[in-house]
Amino acid sequence: MPSWRDSVSPQGQADIDEMLNLALPFAQQMLARHGEFYPYAFSMNSEGEVRMEAAHTGSERPSSLDLLALLYRGLAAKGKELRAAAIASDVKLGSGEDAIRLEIEHREGAVLAVVLPYRKEHGGIKYGDLAAFPGERRIWPATA
Repeated sequence: MPSWRDSVSPQGQADIDEMLNLALPFAQQMLARHGEFYPYAFSMNSEGEVRMEAAHTGSERPSSLDLLALLYRGLAAKGKELRAAAIASDVKLGSGEDAIRLEIEHREGAVLAVVLPYRKEHGGIKYGDLAAFPGERRIWPATA
């Protein structure tokens, strides 16, 4: 079975790795400090500069789904200027476990969903095994 790495250039692989290495530790930091986090994103422009992206609905307790929709819409609108993005959310898996979910997308076509289960115990966070799956293109639509 081919890896996502087979579908992108060495630069694309490095970009995706960088998105993972920025987005995942930030989510872990937010969990350690606050016990939860709202969805956020990191984007990488064509020159390789990375910035953090947030969404705001005007509500004090916004829906995570609304924030995700705003993040994806905003990133897609800037798609021509970007080469990679990672969107992070705090989710509940079908098994009932809490998890950090990252959707990492590259303009070369690779899309990766990364899930890190966790549980809160004794005032800390215990993490499970990191897993990766094919993701869904949302920022750069597939070309026919």
